[in-house]
This record gives sequence, C-alpha cells and structure tokens, in this order.
Amino acid sequence: MIGTAYSLIRPLLLRMDPELAHERTLAALRGLPIPPPPADPSSLGAKAFGLNFPNRVGVAAGFDKNAEVVDPLFRLGFGFVEIGSVTPRPQEGNPRPRLFRLPADEGVINRFGFNNQGHAAVLARLRARKSKGILGVNVGANKDSEDKAADYAAGIVAFAPVASYFTLNVSSPNTPGLRDLQKREALDELLARVVETRDTVAANGPRRPLLLKIAPDVTMAELDDIVDRALAHGLDGMIVSNTTISRPESLKEKALAAEAGGLSGAPLFELSTRVLAETAKRVAGRFPLIGVGGVHSVRTAKAKIEAGATLVQLYSSLVYKGPGLVSEIKRGLG
Repeated sequence: MIGTAYSLIRPLLLRMDPELAHERTLAALRGLPIPPPPADPSSLGAKAFGLNFPNRVGVAAGFDKNAEVVDPLFRLGFGFVEIGSVTPRPQEGNPRPRLFRLPADEGVINRFGFNNQGHAAVLARLRARKSKGILGVNVGANKDSEDKAADYAAGIVAFAPVASYFTLNVSSPNTPGLRDLQKREALDELLARVVETRDTVAANGPRRPLLLKIAPDVTMAELDDIVDRALAHGLDGMIVSNTTISRPESLKEKALAAEAGGLSGAPLFELSTRVLAETAKRVAGRFPLIGVGGVHSVRTAKAKIEAGATLVQLYSSLVYKGPGLVSEIKRGLG
C-alpha cells in the first residue's frame, strides 16, 4: 500500500528542494498508519555480531539522523535500522543547499556535516520507541571538538541502554579532518579508547557490538592498516562503505557532479563493492561485514553478499525507488 502511495507522490517530491522533500517524507512516515509487515520467513534471516537479524536488509545511517521514524521504518519491513550520525552536542551542519539529486544517475550528493539534534534529544526518542527491532546507533564527533575520541566514547556511554550495536563513523567527507581518524595511529588511539569505554559500560550491562564504517576512497595500503587495527582491537564488524568524494566519468549530471560533498546512490555501487570485496579478503571471515553503497535492486543486493557482506543497507535508492524496494529485495533474497 505505501509503495503505491509513494509512486503517486514521487513526482511531487522530486520537484521539491531535496532536503525539504526528505523532511516531508519523515513527517509522512510519522503520520501514516503503516501496518506491521508479515513476519519474515526464517530463510531471510542472518546472524551477525551475536545478533539474530530477521532479514538482511537495513536502512543506512543518514536517513533518520535524529531517530524520528524508527518504528515506521521497522513497519516498512527493514530487518534493522541504523540512526545517526549523532554527536554529543546538537549542531546545524553545513549551510544549505547541501543535498543534491542526480536523477539521470540515480545518485545523490550531500555535504550535511553531521547535522543532528545531539545525544539528549535522540536518546529521549529512543527510550520511547515501541518496536523491538535491531537498532544501530551511528556515533560521530562534533565539528569543533578538541578531543574527537572522547565524543565517540560519550556516544557509547549515552546509548548503551538502547542500542543493539554501535557504528563508529570516521568516514564522512563533510567534517574537516574526520577521515584522518582512519589513519593507522589515529585509528589505533580511537579504537583503544572506544573499546575500553564499551567494555567498562558492559561490566554493568550488555556488551554492545562495535562496528567501524569506512570510506570507499581508501588506498589498499590504508585498508590493510584499517583492517589490521580493527582486528587487533577486537571490533565486531565493519561497514563498507560511506559516500565517495570521487566522481565517476560515467556521471550524466555533469553540472551537479561539481557540487562538493559525498556521492551516494547507484554511481557509488561499483567502487564501494570493490572495496567491500577487498575488505572481505583481508578480514577472511573473522568478523561479519555490512555492504552499503548503491544498493538499488535485487541484483545489487546479491552482489554485495557475493562480495562478502552478511547484511546490506540502503538509503539513497529510496529517493528513486520508494519503500517498495525493501520488499522487492527481500523477495529476491528469499
């Protein structure tokens, strides 16, 4: 039903300013009486990070930064929902316009800059949620933070009571210096502090899995270091990948492609899947991976799994395909 409704309003949404259209979409999800989906068959399920996922398809961080529509997203049939990125203090992010559609490419460019309402507001919403699905909390650092590792650790402390797992976002291209945290020495320090915090919190509660989300623009030598440090610190998994600062020659929307920011959607698929496969080779089954970047069909979801992902996430493709894509991919994976 909601897929049919989206097909009717899609032309209107695509004529709106992209960020306004997204805000209207969130408002619609909050207000629509979406019925619960039928239970997923056991054949769709997967186990990863010590969690039992009802299906392999999740919504990536960025769609619901402030945990405003967690319950509706579960009712759309997602097997898991990741909110954020969320920082300790609220921040406005970069000036608008900061979101651009590339319709001919089914791509999106954003330079949001971790705009979010901060730990306190997001935590209050998560404490009030009614659904019981698997919830990931994607944590980040404030732009003006002098101790970014402390910001990530603060996220672990704040959300440990409500998160099913955590994602450390060190790969957004829209916060100056953030991707430097992927470099070996900086990553080593960050992971040591965050893992210590997670384990300290776990002494009085459940141990929450820790995942690391990386950029698709890393060199193979950088990827060697990232995987080595993730394994050394006992992380539970990785998410491959975030948006790219590269611009494929194949892009049709040349003028819009010149906008600064991270590119996502269909044009990211090839690069992110190649880095996913390279990550899987290095991990060699020692922890699970989530594949994200350009998932817009059954074929692309299967390609992520064949490249080494246990689970997949999507976001940008919802702009062009609508919420019916979730059920379509699940049927294809079933």
